Amino acid sequence: MSERISMKKLTRDDLYSLEKYAEVRPGFRAQVMAHKQNRRVVIGPNATLYFEDRLTMQYQVQEMLRIERIFESGGINDELEAYNPLIPDGHNWKATFMVEFPDVEERRASLRRLKGVEKHVWARVAGFEPVRPIADEDLEREDEEKTSSVHFLRFELTPDMVRAVKQGAAISMGIDHPAYNHQVDPVPVATRDSLAQDLSG
Repeated sequence: MSERISMKKLTRDDLYSLEKYAEVRPGFRAQVMAHKQNRRVVIGPNATLYFEDRLTMQYQVQEMLRIERIFESGGINDELEAYNPLIPDGHNWKATFMVEFPDVEERRASLRRLKGVEKHVWARVAGFEPVRPIADEDLEREDEEKTSSVHFLRFELTPDMVRAVKQGAAISMGIDHPAYNHQVDPVPVATRDSLAQDLSG
C-alpha cells in the first residue's frame, strides 16, 4: 500500500458488505492485529498510544457495522464521519491514548490524580523540540474532577520534522505529568518506520 493511498479517507466503496465481511473477517482481523503491533507505544506501566491509520480505521468501521448490523447508507456514512478524522493527513500522527488500570478503584483514583495528562504527552523527532498533541477535538473528555481513560490525540509535525522522520531520524515519546513521568527514548525502529509511512512530502 503506498503512502498516499494509506492517507486517503475511507468511502463506502472501501468497505465490505456485512455478508462479505463475515467471510473475510478472520483473515482481515489477523492482518490488522499484525499491522497494529508496530503502531503501539507503551509509556510506563499505565499508558499506551495506539497510532491509527487507514487500515486500523477500516477495521473499526467494519466492526461497528457488524456489531450494530448497520447496512443502510445513512448509518454507514455516520460511521465514516466518526472514524475518518482519525486517519493521518500526511503531516501528522493521530493516536488513541489509553490510560489503563485493571483495578476499578485504583483507576478511579488515578484518573483524578492524572487530570490533564493528555496535555502532558509529547513526541520528539531527534534534533527538534517536542511536539504536544491537540487533544479530543471531537468532544471534551475531561471534567472538573478527573480525566478520561481514553483520549484522541493529533501530533502536528513541521515539514522539517516530516523530512527527518522519512530520512530515518529517531523518535522519542513520553509523558511529563507531575503524577506520571515516563518516556520511551527512542521508540523501536519498526515503530518509527511504521509512523514514517503516515507522512508525505
